[in-house]
Amino acid sequence: MAKSMSSETLFGIDHLLNSPDLLAHLKKHRVALVAHPASVTSKLIHSLDALYQGGVPLTCAFGPQHGLRGEKQDNMIESDDYFDPHVQIPVYSLYGKVRRPTSESMEKFDICLFDLQDVGTRIYTFLTTLRYMMEACAHHQRELWILDRPNPAGRPIEGMCLESGWESFVGAGRFPMRHGMTLGECALWLKNELHLKINMSVVQMQNYHPGRIHEWGWPQYWTWVNPSPNASNVSMTRAFPGTVMIEGTTLSEGRGTTHPLELLGAPNLDIQRILKNMNSMAPQWLEGCRLRPCYFEPTFHKHQNKLCEGFQIHVDGNCYKHDLFKPYRLVSLFFKSLRLEYSDYPIWRDFPYEYETERRAIDVINGGPRLREWVDSPQSTISDFEQWNRKDEESWNIERQEYLLY
Repeated sequence: MAKSMSSETLFGIDHLLNSPDLLAHLKKHRVALVAHPASVTSKLIHSLDALYQGGVPLTCAFGPQHGLRGEKQDNMIESDDYFDPHVQIPVYSLYGKVRRPTSESMEKFDICLFDLQDVGTRIYTFLTTLRYMMEACAHHQRELWILDRPNPAGRPIEGMCLESGWESFVGAGRFPMRHGMTLGECALWLKNELHLKINMSVVQMQNYHPGRIHEWGWPQYWTWVNPSPNASNVSMTRAFPGTVMIEGTTLSEGRGTTHPLELLGAPNLDIQRILKNMNSMAPQWLEGCRLRPCYFEPTFHKHQNKLCEGFQIHVDGNCYKHDLFKPYRLVSLFFKSLRLEYSDYPIWRDFPYEYETERRAIDVINGGPRLREWVDSPQSTISDFEQWNRKDEESWNIERQEYLLY
């Protein structure tokens, strides 16, 4: 697809709206849109409204987790179908009664535009929603255009790959926890991995440089809009490949504070001793950021109205080193240090997680039981964990090369 001559970074939606040929093609077909609150143009106009204003014949839309307009604030809260009063089209929920588009909804369009801002972590459900829409479009012979957006966590890879048989709504495929790809690039990998016969295109970003210093994946002058309620800034997206694991524990991940998924902790922890142990065991896993011991009191969610002792992961300013920061290892090391300090501490939370009721939440999040088993085993070592991770990371780095667009 044609490239812009401007030096300004253009995301997929802006590229599309600035391309007369692409718009002309769309106007000959019935069009659907998959979007959420961060699906906005460079002028901060929601993609649904911008496409409508541009004369694109929208016939329906789809909302992922948290909804098309962001109407659901808490985690794992379902949305209903509804009728959009502005654009006058039905909006189908992909996080409610169904998570895959129904045959009825697939009959409403010829071309689907997929425009979701991702955060570059396997368990973020928008990646799975992408897979499900790809499979539905292949089955129903519908055309799919991915309107690409940045991966704000950048190109680094970290974590073990999802193990076979551990696919779930937070495990779309054999990705490592931090995969280092945009959703457009992930779509190309999924198409090949799943052997999908699908008419699919990626409307690429223009003048996007994920390795540019001081940007590291997120263009310096682009406004941040939360793709989900607790993704409040780019710092969260950098820490998320590690802090998301706290969701599968009894500890607080900072929900109910002003820095969710940057903070972690719980009541009655000796965080200074835990941090000292972490620094003694694997100081190399703490590089690239600054850990600030602190107290916080969640106003809702886990440990509501209780004073928690923990730390905040700071990944902004001069303390942030993009290529050194390893959030997955950092939080894994925190678990290990916690287990050594408090051998009977009930770390692992036992509750249904993202439609999984039989398997432990922490194992679903990690795409297998290895992390939990490593934390709980008195015999396991830092080198064991490093070896497992590095093997998968090096393999994934080779595998992803043919799908990188930028």
